[in-house]
Amino acid sequence: MAWLNYHHLLYFWTVARCGTIAAASKELLLSQPTISTQLKTLEDSLGQKLFQRQGRRLALTDVGRTTFRYADDIFRLGRELQETLARGPEGQRVRLSVGVVDVIPKHVAERLLEPAYEAVPELQLECQELPLPQLLSRLALHEYDVVLADQPAPPDVKVRAYSHKLGDSGTTFFGVKAFAGLAKRFPQSLEGQPLLMTSSGTAVRSDLDSWLASKGVRPRVVGEFDDTALMKVFAERGRGIFAAPTAIEDAIIDLHRLEVVGRTEEVRQGYYAITVERRLHHPAVVAIAESARKDLFG
Repeated sequence: MAWLNYHHLLYFWTVARCGTIAAASKELLLSQPTISTQLKTLEDSLGQKLFQRQGRRLALTDVGRTTFRYADDIFRLGRELQETLARGPEGQRVRLSVGVVDVIPKHVAERLLEPAYEAVPELQLECQELPLPQLLSRLALHEYDVVLADQPAPPDVKVRAYSHKLGDSGTTFFGVKAFAGLAKRFPQSLEGQPLLMTSSGTAVRSDLDSWLASKGVRPRVVGEFDDTALMKVFAERGRGIFAAPTAIEDAIIDLHRLEVVGRTEEVRQGYYAITVERRLHHPAVVAIAESARKDLFG
């Protein structure tokens, strides 16, 4: 087995951060020819090109970007190790890296993640929002401990992933006070009314479209959003009605000054913790799953 030379990896990581060998040589206190030679040795050992020249700067190749992410983790963990040992046993921190599907409402994400802090007092949380395909690709590279999603990993995804059901919720429709009267004949009262929806292709959008069609109701879709937080801002301004999980109904009413237009249990919004492990092991992820099943969706 060929061992990775971490000195060479450090030189690569520094050049990638600085953008040029000249800038990296000043930070590393090494000559430019020395760094160039070590970079060539690293590329030869990996069998891959890590940089391509763009003008006077060096740009990372696709393989270079992947290598940089790993190198960034390696040297960050090294710094954390030094800091942890310097603080002694009392100062140890636990890191949790989470990918959150971008259509999950912020209130749901916060409610899901909060128990992790209670279970692991020294938790260091890293959270990133992206579409599910991108999150699963990065999960496969072990960039995340867990991905929180509104659907299980698709069966055709080329990633070894296990979907752990956290629970599901009915759906509530919200709007400003001017829409409150629609509650009397809901859902038929939504006919022709302005509706704010998540983007097409998402699990909840597909379910809502099917449900509305089954009721013979045709609202006017006046806005489609990837960011549910922005959707709530438009709802607060009276631009339309939107749907969210009933599990966070109280939070939406309190924080966004909105009223309930109607509820349905026929549209269930499910949530999953997706990992590369068949069983959950990380203490913070275990706490997230247990709290979601018992409290949030219990």
